[in-house]
Amino acid sequence: MKNYLSILTIGLAALTGLGSCQKQLNLSPISNISNANYWQTSSQFDAFVTGVHTQFRSDNATMQVLGEMRSDIFGTDPGNLGSFTGEATQGEERSWLNTLTLTATPVTNFGGFYYNIVQLNLLISKLNTTSVVPAANKSYYLGIAYGMRAFYYFQLMRSWGGVVIQTAPVGSFTISALAKPASSAATVTALIKTDIDSSLTNFGSNYAFFSGFGKAYWSKAATEMLEAEVYLWTSYRGGSTADAATALNALNDIQTNVPSLKLVNTNTSVTGAVAGSGLLSPYASVFSSANRDNSEIIFASHYLYSTTVNEATMGFVTSSFVPQTGLISNFYDSVNNTKFNPNTTGNWGGLLRAPVKIATFRQFNPLDSRALASIQPAYTYSGGAYTIAGCFVDKYQGEFVAGNRAIDNDFPIYRYADLLLLKAEAEIILGTDPSNEINAVRARAYGANYNAATIGYPNQPIDANPREALLQERLYEFIFEGKRWYDLVRMDPAGSYVFEHTTATQAYQLLWPIDVAALTNNPDLVQNPGYTSN
Repeated sequence: MKNYLSILTIGLAALTGLGSCQKQLNLSPISNISNANYWQTSSQFDAFVTGVHTQFRSDNATMQVLGEMRSDIFGTDPGNLGSFTGEATQGEERSWLNTLTLTATPVTNFGGFYYNIVQLNLLISKLNTTSVVPAANKSYYLGIAYGMRAFYYFQLMRSWGGVVIQTAPVGSFTISALAKPASSAATVTALIKTDIDSSLTNFGSNYAFFSGFGKAYWSKAATEMLEAEVYLWTSYRGGSTADAATALNALNDIQTNVPSLKLVNTNTSVTGAVAGSGLLSPYASVFSSANRDNSEIIFASHYLYSTTVNEATMGFVTSSFVPQTGLISNFYDSVNNTKFNPNTTGNWGGLLRAPVKIATFRQFNPLDSRALASIQPAYTYSGGAYTIAGCFVDKYQGEFVAGNRAIDNDFPIYRYADLLLLKAEAEIILGTDPSNEINAVRARAYGANYNAATIGYPNQPIDANPREALLQERLYEFIFEGKRWYDLVRMDPAGSYVFEHTTATQAYQLLWPIDVAALTNNPDLVQNPGYTSN
């Protein structure tokens, strides 16, 4: 039996900077925290809410895998069995090759998302029956809980289709007690929309970011961003223009009521321990650890690491997406005309299991600042000429702590550029002009190189197909933010964009397989079609 009040311990630890990535703690009998002696004070509710956000942060790694790894961003380049540095992919290639099976999938147990769903169920139940939490906080916390639960179910539905719905609070469970069949994708979607409505009702007219935690806490704007995503998703699945209009209204409401949100359009100067210190482009500064909670961020998971606060870093970046220091130092950075220095720019200290394809990097216009702010190319040098050898993610450069790189940038879930491009998508569906939104994003990306006549929408060749143009713009803007696969799947339920841009060739591949352990633990589950014989 697993006691699901363990989030209480995570929440209390998070308040002291220690709650980073623990997931399923077996508390009994080592802990005296229980349903009987908790929920007695407002501060205990505060700690629990911190805990669900801390757990959300630990789920970022899985969200990135589900939202991006099966798309067209990553892969070994022709002629290479591993990454260009010689590091092995160690099974991660199954994602971008779309060779997943029920016995070989990088995401098991539905991403572990039910862990936090159960905590959110408990929080909702306790908030609805408590009198110890001030009314304003109670409403805000309910807005968070319903919004975040909807977000989790949206991840589940987009990835596996129909999934098990669990909304009742439970303090503990056994495997047999959770044996229940999956609900249909339509039923899960209905729950998501109901939770969004409940979240918005509880937030009411409160558009403020939570005092003391800012944009690291879920907010009404986050719920409205989710609302836009969900209704755009369903607009392609029978909802048509009515759902697109709902999405557009949600986005317009954010713009009206949170006027402080805007694109970061100025250079940012960063110095000292920040990796890549110097003058950052406006786009790069959005992600800098020296520029947290900037005007563009709507909701982001905060990471923090220093000599005094050893809280959390983006460990999933280090474990798969950046190279070993001793290997990358054999290559050149052609922009700086030098080898990667193991004492500065070459000190990545990671493992490159998932390199960025050279073809992905070459899709970018060289004048687009997002290219080098997101992807680091590496070159060999011979006879006075550079030859590109491979690429890796460098969107999150972190900072140097005691001589080592700590990747502690915040991981954005929603930001203002996403609002603009979701708004453009709704406008395309509704048959209105998306130029203002697309061009605001392009103009920031190109800066002084922006020429409306050649770069602005609708003047690029790809703009002849507005959806393709939007997909491309979102690829450039949100690379390594966990959105690309979902974008491709969203815009055509039949999978034409997935088949055009990725290695997937069959309709069943739009969903993930349910792993063997999950099927064994819940005998009422049925494998997604297409994976049953694998």
